Amino acid sequence: MTDYSSQSVVAIVARGDEADLRRVAVDLAETAAAHVRARRLEVFGPAGAHAEGIVQTKSHATDPVTIVDTETEELIRRLLAEQRPGDPILGEEGGGSLDDATADTIHWVVDPIDGTVNFLYGIPGYAVSVAALRGGRPVAGAVVDVARAATYSAGLGLGALGVGADGAVEHLRCTPVESVSMSLVATGFAYGKQRRTRQAALAAQVLPHVRDIRRFGAAALDLCHVAAGRVDAYYEHGLNAWDWGAGALIAAEAGAKLTLPPATSPGTDGDLVVAAAPGIADELGALLNRVGATEPIPDR
Repeated sequence: MTDYSSQSVVAIVARGDEADLRRVAVDLAETAAAHVRARRLEVFGPAGAHAEGIVQTKSHATDPVTIVDTETEELIRRLLAEQRPGDPILGEEGGGSLDDATADTIHWVVDPIDGTVNFLYGIPGYAVSVAALRGGRPVAGAVVDVARAATYSAGLGLGALGVGADGAVEHLRCTPVESVSMSLVATGFAYGKQRRTRQAALAAQVLPHVRDIRRFGAAALDLCHVAAGRVDAYYEHGLNAWDWGAGALIAAEAGAKLTLPPATSPGTDGDLVVAAAPGIADELGALLNRVGATEPIPDR
């Protein structure tokens, strides 16, 4: 596990192209989000999650992937090949690898729809996430809240921005909270029974020590909520690089302190991701350690 913030990434030497990478990430994520927004009603109609023949499952029966997921990733890959030919891509649906990442190579990690269950049910909490990594660390990224048409983005050392559907721009900053007892904490739960059971037990142990807990259902947006001050912290086990790649940088550039696994660590290993406002980061870390949440929770 690695403690991470925009101020402490000493392993990454700025190349001066973070602004351009950020521009590409925003363009890809917004174009893909517009596609997802237009296709949802067209593909699913009012049936939503009960539509037949267009939803498959992945690691577990409750873990869905739709034709909109796959076609959106194909769209991002095609556009990225035009704008950044030769850059390797790791996508949730189309695969790829970060194993050959070097300090000088830009790799892209893509989640075409983060929060697919929300997408299926029409719950406004799903996003497109696009991140550029160098040496296994995010240097630029964008997350688009599809239903709200809100874009969050960051570049290493360039700060984090939120742009609303009306074009209003917000410079993102974490909350100034200084006590875990007054913190609103977001978390998430896996699809597998074993990990899910353990996560529920941990949430029950954390709950008495915080203001309250929220579960929104999209990791990329959870990290952006930390950046925007909508929650004070977020933790979850078993994320992949496409889940946290863009959101982690956005949170860090907004002042959050993060703990992340290596980008090559598969979600099945069950490593912990934490993002917290700086005033509670140490106290929250101690709480999570005390209840045993810092230990990985393997998928099976």
